[in-house]
Amino acid sequence: MKLVKPDEMKKIDKWAIEEVGIPGVVLMENAGRGTVDKMEEEYGPLEYKKIIIVCGKGNNGGDGFVIARWLKKRKADISVFLIGKIKDLKGDARINLEIILNMGIDVCEIFNIKILTTFKESLDAADIIVDAIFGTGYKGRIKGIAADIIELINERKISNVSIDIPSGINSIDGSIEGSCVRANLTCTMCLPKRGLYLYPGRDYCGKLCVIDIGTPQYILDEIDIELIDRVLARSILPERPQYGHKGTFGKILILAGSPGFTGAAALSSISALRSGAGLVYLGIPESLNHILEEKVTEVVTIPLPETNSQTLASSAVGVLDKCIENIDVFALGPGIGIHKETRELIIKIIESSEKPIIIDADGLNNLKSSDLKKKHPTLILTPHPGELSRLTGKNVGYINKNRIDIAIELAKEWNVILVLKGAPTVVASPEGRCFVNTNGSSALATAGSGDVLTGIIAGFCAQGVDIFLSSVLGVFIHGLSGDLAAERKTEYSVIAGDVMDKIPDAIKMILSTPL
Repeated sequence: MKLVKPDEMKKIDKWAIEEVGIPGVVLMENAGRGTVDKMEEEYGPLEYKKIIIVCGKGNNGGDGFVIARWLKKRKADISVFLIGKIKDLKGDARINLEIILNMGIDVCEIFNIKILTTFKESLDAADIIVDAIFGTGYKGRIKGIAADIIELINERKISNVSIDIPSGINSIDGSIEGSCVRANLTCTMCLPKRGLYLYPGRDYCGKLCVIDIGTPQYILDEIDIELIDRVLARSILPERPQYGHKGTFGKILILAGSPGFTGAAALSSISALRSGAGLVYLGIPESLNHILEEKVTEVVTIPLPETNSQTLASSAVGVLDKCIENIDVFALGPGIGIHKETRELIIKIIESSEKPIIIDADGLNNLKSSDLKKKHPTLILTPHPGELSRLTGKNVGYINKNRIDIAIELAKEWNVILVLKGAPTVVASPEGRCFVNTNGSSALATAGSGDVLTGIIAGFCAQGVDIFLSSVLGVFIHGLSGDLAAERKTEYSVIAGDVMDKIPDAIKMILSTPL
C-alpha cells in the first residue's frame, strides 16, 4: 500500500479525470458508496439508525452528500448539516448536493451560533456521526462555527466516521493546531495520506480503511513511499531450505558492550540468532568476556583489546582480521561506549570492509556527519531522533515532524539505508525508496529495544536478504514482536527481553500470512 501527500493525491485525481477520463463526480460517487459499504460492514445493518452527516463546502462535503443518499437508500434515519450556505457550493459537491435536495432530503445550513441548537438536538438522538467537514487540503487551526461543531461532536459518546481524514489533521505531517474530530473509523479515499500515519494525527483516526474509488493501479505505482504490512513482510521473509546448515544461514560479527552495557551486546546477538542467522560472533572488551560467556551461551564471544575505559580499542581490528574474512555482515554499536579509540575502530571497519554494516546507538554517537559522506555502499544506520539530531544539527521536534522527508533526504545525501526509529519508524534507501511501518507501540519505548532491532536486521542480512529489504522486514518484525509482548504484559510492562522473546511468534504469524 502506498502513502501519499495531498498534492500527490491531487495529481492522481487530476490524471484519472483528465487522462483516463473518469469524471470527478464518478470518483466522488465511488467514495461515498464505498464508505457506506464500510460503515455497514463495521456497524451492521444501517436501517433505522440515526445518522448525522456534517458537510463542509468542498469536495469532502460532496462525499458527505453522496453518503447521505446511499444511507437514505438503505433506510437509515439521516440528518444532513452544511457548515455554510448552499449558494456557496460549486463543482462536483454542488452536483451531489442538488441530487439529495431533489430527492427531498433536507440540508440544514449552519452559518451562525443560533442555528447550532438544532444541531445539538440532533446529536442527542444520533447513533453515528459522519465527519465530512474538511478534507486533506485543510491546514492550520479550525476556528468559528466549525470548531464549535467539532467540539460538540467529540463531547458525545457516539461513533464518529471521518471521510478521508479527521477534520483538523494536517494531512502532510499529522500535526493538529486546534480542534480535531476524534474518529472511531476513518475511510480514506484511494490511498492513505501521510498525516494518518504520523503522530499526533494517527491517534485521532481510530480504525483506518482505504476505499477503492476506481483509480487505475498503474497510476498509483508511481508513488515511492509505501507502508510495511504483513503481506509485504511475508514476501520478503527468506525461504528456509531443509538441507541448510549454519553456514547457509549466514555469519554475523557484532561489536558491542562496555561496562554497564553488557545487556546491549546480549540482546543484539541473541536477537540475530532468533531471526534465523546461523552463527553470531560477539566482539567485546576482553575484561567483559566472562560476563558475556555466561549471558549468551549460543554466541561465540571474542575477547578483544580494550582501552583504559574498558571500551574496544582500535587495535582490535588486527585480532579480528581472520574472522572478518568469513562473515557476511557487521553490526556495530550496541552499548559500545564513546571513546577516541573506539571511534577509530569503527572508522577503520567502515573504510576497509565491503560487507554490509549496521551502525546503531554508540556506533552512531562515535561518528560525525562528515564520516558518512565517504559513501560506504552498504551502510545501514538506525538512529533514533536524538542521535540523528546530533549528527545533523536539526532539532528533535523538527525531525519528528518531518521524519519521512528527512529520512529520504539523508539516505540520498549519505548514500546509506536510513532506519529512523520512532512513531512510526521510517526506512529509506539512497535511491529514494521509502517504507513507513504500520505496527509497534509504546511497548518499544524501553531500554534495549533498539539493540533487538539491530540484531533482527543483521539476522536477515546474514541470510542473504537484500540489505534494504532486511531493514524493512526487521522493522516490521520488531514492531510486531513488541505488539505481541504487549498483548500479554501491557505496553507499560514490556522490556527489551520480552520483545526479543516474541521474535519467533512474530515470524510464525508472518509465515501464516497468505501471499
